[in-house]
Amino acid sequence: MNRSITAPAPALSKAGRKGKLSYKTLRKLVPYLYVTPATLLLVLLMLFPMAMVLRYSLMDGAIMKRDAAFVGLQNYITIFQNPVFWQSLYQTLYFTVMSVVFHFVLGLAFAMLLNTNRVDPTIRSILRVLFILPWLFTAVIIAIIWRLLLDPNGVVNSVLMALHIIDFKVEWFSSTSTAIHALTFANIWAGYPLFMVSLLAGLQGISKELYEAAGIDGANEFQKFWHITIPQLMPIIISIALLDFIWTMQVFPLVWMTTGGGPIYATEMLSTFTYKLAFAQYEFSLASASAIVILLISMSVTYFYIKHQQRR
Repeated sequence: MNRSITAPAPALSKAGRKGKLSYKTLRKLVPYLYVTPATLLLVLLMLFPMAMVLRYSLMDGAIMKRDAAFVGLQNYITIFQNPVFWQSLYQTLYFTVMSVVFHFVLGLAFAMLLNTNRVDPTIRSILRVLFILPWLFTAVIIAIIWRLLLDPNGVVNSVLMALHIIDFKVEWFSSTSTAIHALTFANIWAGYPLFMVSLLAGLQGISKELYEAAGIDGANEFQKFWHITIPQLMPIIISIALLDFIWTMQVFPLVWMTTGGGPIYATEMLSTFTYKLAFAQYEFSLASASAIVILLISMSVTYFYIKHQQRR
């Protein structure tokens, strides 16, 4: 009797071990279950549309034709043969590079001004609010502000004529020689607070002992700035510059609300060029090819950003 009762015990222990194993496996899967909704949303809203755009770029008459034929890279060849595409690419790079450079210069200058103890704290508080103000406005409001300021009868022309800098009313956004520069200036004004806030946080994190030690060794203010401030801020500068480059390349509302890409393609960007192909000419296949080109340029910069973050 005793032997018959105790015989099944090993089987029960094995079943218990199997139950524990499945519980551990379930515990490992729990984190993946938490991120599953966000992953599905990412796939649905980003990866799936990107795949569809890539598919459209390889077809002739995508969306407009039911039996759109596969044409391979023909749409890309057509895009590259379009002189307006190359003009918009050059202007996009000019607009982006100039914006990033002056975002950094203004952001660093204002950050150092707000970080110095030589300015009264009350004045610094007021300047902090004024300097960060452009960051609070949307692209539409910024476009309206600068269209009013740079109007031929606006404030800017009135001040410049009063100072005898110009003798006539300049049409800043309507002239092919000034439109791209005026648009770039407006974007610089709108975007420098990002650099200012980031660099100000970096400046406040630099130890004062480094400056004191450099002063004891006889370093002047420029040497302290070049050999201490810049190296300490370099990780922040590179990260923000790469992100700013990616974001600025894709600017659309400011360009569309101020010049619309004109006059005569003088401010045509890759974003407005692609938009017009899709929704003005209904060339969705060519627009998709142009969008993929923008994506590849952005991804190349993103690659350097990721490598930089990994090195850090």
